[in-house]
Amino acid sequence: MQKARIRLSGTSPDMLDHVCEQVKSIADKTGVNISGPVPLPTRKLRVPIRKSPDGEGTATWEHWEMRVHKRLIDLDADERALRQLMRIQVPKDINIEIVLEG
Repeated sequence: MQKARIRLSGTSPDMLDHVCEQVKSIADKTGVNISGPVPLPTRKLRVPIRKSPDGEGTATWEHWEMRVHKRLIDLDADERALRQLMRIQVPKDINIEIVLEG
């Protein structure tokens, strides 16, 4: 049987977990095997910015950070389950990638 690997990534962990719950409920309704969601390491994108617009004054810096959270879900690629997965309302800050593996 084929497997579907679902990779979710986004900046909000609450929305990410909400989408994971929707995937789990679809797997329970259709009766397919599911493993996950597995939390992958959070990627931290840091940007240091100089506060002073010109070069004069003390060297003071602001540090901005964006965190990208990721989850991984594996489930059996049943046709009914995949159709329902395509209908999930995914928020615009969440990226979803579905790959079929044989």
